[in-house]
Amino acid sequence: MTGSGTDKTKTRKELAGPVVVLVEPQLGENIGMCARAMGNFGLTRLRIVNPRDGWPNMAAQRAAAGADHILDKVELFDTVEAAVADCSLLFATTARAHDQAKPVVGPEEAARQIVGEAAVNGTAAIMFGRERYGLQNDEVALANRIVTFPVNPGFASLNLAQAVLLMGYEWFKLVTANTLPFDMPERSERASNHQMQAFFDNLVNELDKVEFLRPPEKRDTMLVNMRNIFTRMEPTKQDMHTLHGVVMAIAEGRKGPAKGGVLDGNEATRLRALLAEHSDGRAPSDSGTVRGLARLLRRNPTDAERILWQALTTDRRFASHFKRQTPVGRHIPDFVSFSKRIAIELVNANETDVIARDRAARGEWLAARGYRVCLIKAADVESDLAAQLDRLAVA
Repeated sequence: MTGSGTDKTKTRKELAGPVVVLVEPQLGENIGMCARAMGNFGLTRLRIVNPRDGWPNMAAQRAAAGADHILDKVELFDTVEAAVADCSLLFATTARAHDQAKPVVGPEEAARQIVGEAAVNGTAAIMFGRERYGLQNDEVALANRIVTFPVNPGFASLNLAQAVLLMGYEWFKLVTANTLPFDMPERSERASNHQMQAFFDNLVNELDKVEFLRPPEKRDTMLVNMRNIFTRMEPTKQDMHTLHGVVMAIAEGRKGPAKGGVLDGNEATRLRALLAEHSDGRAPSDSGTVRGLARLLRRNPTDAERILWQALTTDRRFASHFKRQTPVGRHIPDFVSFSKRIAIELVNANETDVIARDRAARGEWLAARGYRVCLIKAADVESDLAAQLDRLAVA
């Protein structure tokens, strides 16, 4: 996928559309933007009469924004007569009345006639004039029809690419039956009344607990208004699951770091010591106590852990490589990169001997399995993070 709206994995539509004829365009950028507009609506045949800045034109290629398949097949002509000689139906676009006795049509009608001409194997073309003053009378005289746009008569001049885009849009809309390129993704099926009622009952129950539905005389009206909010939404079953989860999360209160903040260094040290004493070399799945302590440590990072984790997830040298508090066999290092085979251990101040022995044993176990263990002091992370990251990058 490249560009804001171009998906190169999709097949490009190339239909039997009209020829676009640019008469003496002045700027390469305008030619490129015309090609881009043509590509938007499946037009591929571009003819240019005497481009002022010559051809090929680098400015046109830059402005085409990927419509190279059109520019590569541009046909050059010295005269307008030569450029339209093989056309059986020719339209001249103009914002000025040329006082010529020929039909004047809008872009929609022109598109219908172009489609009709293609149906009998004719060649239809649309001429667009110069940026400064458009088409001359003798050039308009060559056309079978005049095309003009329903614009503000006091400000009728269009950019060259805008005019090409309007014609391309009307033609493409007609030949593709106005089919849009994508639709809304398929949703889950609509929630049943039973599911809606169960959610609403749960919501009302939680609102009663916090005395939201007051005063009592307005309770019924408030309930009707809230019910109408959800029925107007026409929610799906998945919507109801999500809303139910939101209500219960609010009702049950905050968890983890959001509930009590983060552990300070002393609290983290005590928790690590407790985890070291209970683990005794066991895997996290072997003991509910070990699993619970590890989960608590993961949910309550220290300041140093938060700082380092933020850096590991945003610095391009490390992004997507590391995981935090993730088991490696029976051990849980502070940070681990399975792809780089590196384990990072944060060393807090005033650690006990139990923690030191547990870390040493964990380091030996990891080293025996091909992991490099990097010890970083928590104080160093807080005081000079950049130096620790550079050191880690070297590792």
